[in-house]
Amino acid sequence: MNDASGVFARYPGSADDEAVGAAGALRPAYRSVVPAFDGLGAAGIGAVVDAVDRERRSRGVVTGSYVDGRLMERPLPFCPVPRVLPAADWAHVARGAEQRHRALNAFLADVHRPAGRRRTDPDRHPEAVRAGIVPAWVVAASPAFRASAADLAVPGQQRVTVAGLDLVHGPRGWVAVRDSLRTPSGLGHALSDRVSGRAALPELHAAADGLVDPAAAVPLLRAALAEAAPPACSGVPQLALLSEGPQSPGWFEHRVLAEALGVPVATPDALWPARGGGVEVQVDGQRLRVDVLHLRIDEAGLAAHLTPCGTPLGVLLRAAVRDGQLALANVPGNGVADDEAAYRYVPELIRFHLGEEPVLGTVRTWLLADEADLAEVRDRLHELVVTPVRGYGGRGTVVGPRCSAAELAELQAEVAATPHRFIAQEPLEVSTVPTLVDGALVPREAGLRVSTVAGAVTRALPAPWTRVALTEGSTALDGSKDTWLLPPG
Repeated sequence: MNDASGVFARYPGSADDEAVGAAGALRPAYRSVVPAFDGLGAAGIGAVVDAVDRERRSRGVVTGSYVDGRLMERPLPFCPVPRVLPAADWAHVARGAEQRHRALNAFLADVHRPAGRRRTDPDRHPEAVRAGIVPAWVVAASPAFRASAADLAVPGQQRVTVAGLDLVHGPRGWVAVRDSLRTPSGLGHALSDRVSGRAALPELHAAADGLVDPAAAVPLLRAALAEAAPPACSGVPQLALLSEGPQSPGWFEHRVLAEALGVPVATPDALWPARGGGVEVQVDGQRLRVDVLHLRIDEAGLAAHLTPCGTPLGVLLRAAVRDGQLALANVPGNGVADDEAAYRYVPELIRFHLGEEPVLGTVRTWLLADEADLAEVRDRLHELVVTPVRGYGGRGTVVGPRCSAAELAELQAEVAATPHRFIAQEPLEVSTVPTLVDGALVPREAGLRVSTVAGAVTRALPAPWTRVALTEGSTALDGSKDTWLLPPG
């Protein structure tokens, strides 16, 4: 099949669409997908959408966020048309994600040297700062910098065991837009989306040859977590996933991951100090000693929660790590390497720490706390995307070309008053993917979250997660898709 037909006949292809080109030609990667939807017709597609909604409601697939201090959960809409990545695309993306993970782990090891730094140390700045790769203020003035986190990694441990990388595809190819090194999400949703995709269109999945199963990521994650085990651990490390519980926005994904890994979910009210040091988690009335905790709770939560013995959660975990009885994955203190300021310097960090050229492109970024950067773009905010730096407050992302005159004036005043709160970036052209909206196939912008793990080696997990914008022209990626990785050849 060379041309779009059937339910794709009215689909507005374009040079930037991943499935259908500007002349209506179907791209090779999607030739196994379209016939299944052509056979359904409009009524069949509606039935599939209804079935998917019921299946996801039965499993409680939701996402959450806090609004005015209250957790608000909503269903995570799922589009049954998969996103298809050719093997060459995946190989390129995986190599680039692994490279960024290795470089950022090296930078964090540089920032948090094992012995720490004293005020009297003549070389207390990281090597990357001393070499002029990164300005000192990017580290020292980062809202996420935690000098006290220096000793929270066990000897030889990678500070970032699990990383997430957000990418978009467009005329410039694959572009990295954000690193997530603290409590990255995505893998659980990728696993869940494959379940929904198979349930929605079993015939399509049965006919697909050689697709990579995202479940193959689970043993790789388990192995990386086990490699983080502390010196006192002998034998097979006992893993657990640390979550705030039902009040966490990621509670659904936490349960999916724990079940896939075959490990208990540890909530703060179930953690106890172990005799002789370390921690135990209470499971079904019994206490189980834990060697590695996979942290899915942010650093503020470590300080806010009390354990049953009355000790703050962070204090209990810190003591266990210092005793050599526990490893935390990821290690707290990674925010200094994944904020908006650090993003600007990742290509230079790759060259400095790895001696390699960056595999993936990045977005041209100006740090408005830097006087030269601010002077360069002060009169160009109407052309750029302005984003607040996490930790500094300020309103959300503002897309300059879409601003009214009044909105632009307000933005310029806010930037002039507090430039350190913001970065500015060039707008990106993002490719579209076919998405079911109100029973019709329409092109919508999509992002890709790639998870990587680091132990003895750094590897991309074969379970990328696609998020898609459901509203035309929106930058909010509020829907989800199964992502197909095609085999080579």
